[in-house]
Amino acid sequence: MSIVCGFIFIPLILNFCEKKGLYDMPNERKVHKNAIPRLGGISFMPSMLLAFIIALIMSDNITGEQKVSMSLWSVSFIVSLLLIYGVGIIDDLTGLGAKTKFAVQILAASLMPLSGLYINNLYGFCGIYEIPAWVGMPLTVFMMVFIDNAINLIDGIDGLAGGLSFLALGGFLVCFIREGLFTYSILIAGLMGVLVPYLYYNLLGKVEKKQKIFMGDSGSLTLGFILGFLFIKFAMDNPNVMPYRKDSLLLSFTMLIVPMIDVARVVIARTLHGRPLFDADKNHIHHKLMRAGLTQHQALGTILLLALVFSFMNVELSACAENLTLIILADIVVFVAFMLTVNVRIKKLNGKVFV
Repeated sequence: MSIVCGFIFIPLILNFCEKKGLYDMPNERKVHKNAIPRLGGISFMPSMLLAFIIALIMSDNITGEQKVSMSLWSVSFIVSLLLIYGVGIIDDLTGLGAKTKFAVQILAASLMPLSGLYINNLYGFCGIYEIPAWVGMPLTVFMMVFIDNAINLIDGIDGLAGGLSFLALGGFLVCFIREGLFTYSILIAGLMGVLVPYLYYNLLGKVEKKQKIFMGDSGSLTLGFILGFLFIKFAMDNPNVMPYRKDSLLLSFTMLIVPMIDVARVVIARTLHGRPLFDADKNHIHHKLMRAGLTQHQALGTILLLALVFSFMNVELSACAENLTLIILADIVVFVAFMLTVNVRIKKLNGKVFV
């Protein structure tokens, strides 16, 4: 149902953007060379929610059981998501400063721990297990804002933010189905559905036929916030929702490992070089791969493959090793080795390399 909604809504958005002249214009920082409509992400929320509501109604009618109940954090999540979605739309239409968007992200993320949803267990990371609320609540806000920005910042080439989000959502879908949390599974499936038509128009749409579209901040911020929520939801140790699993935090981290480590690397590099954290640059993983000689689609395929490698690697490591700290350190070592290899290639081609 969500796929159908996406194929209905996105052509309407393309026509609207053409009439109103709403395009993402090329500049020295961006990869694309043509003016492209940037409101594709507007289709995400209505498609996901419409499919979600219809699926729940059909399920209740078939089984005669009420599948959904509204908890305080469910209400907080909806309110927060609408805040993020609205800010993304405003930014796509008129533009907003990075600090304004950052402030709204913090406000939206703060509603989660205030409603009782927060990280309360690190499952042995750095030898830490249960953590008090005064530590877990600000950590939750930080992680949600961090993940939201990680997805937003990695949205630099065709299909990348959508492809990584699709893989992450697929992983969370398997995890939530495994735990019998079917309401969340339906919501995730609805978001995965609308990404299919978006990726079709984003990757295969022809500029000359006016079929190509970008998700914009309305899409990347919405995706990032939902993924941040799912990260916290699955990582939280709550026996009333699902039994204790020692790999909950590791699996949540694994779903988002590439955008999270990449944005951490970029922040560290900007700090070391004295550059403002909110300034845009061309130092993300996709930019570096393209400087190493790959095309957009080759860079996309490489990054998606890297995400899958981390997924399989961490699942196997979690089955044979219990030390979460060592597993995450191994992930960082692999990522650093990958980036060093890319840097060597860049230096060979261009004679210089940025960190």
